[in-house]
Amino acid sequence: MNTEELTALAVDKLVDARGTACPGPLLEAKKAIGTISSGQIMEVLSADEGTKRDIPKWANKKGHDYLGTVEESGYFKIYLKKG
Repeated sequence: MNTEELTALAVDKLVDARGTACPGPLLEAKKAIGTISSGQIMEVLSADEGTKRDIPKWANKKGHDYLGTVEESGYFKIYLKKG
């Protein structure tokens, strides 16, 4: 998905992990994914560079769909669809 499509998604769960360093954002995402239903969209906000790599890798391993990442000024928005 492109940036425009990602930012237009209706997000079911927002996880703001910008104040945490690795592995904080991944741990927050793991905790939050259990609170939404299959097919719902989760957005993770993180300022940690490693999160761009870690969350998609974890999502694919667990059967969730990594939809993409949008880079903002000083942080990232990472979008997932629960499998």
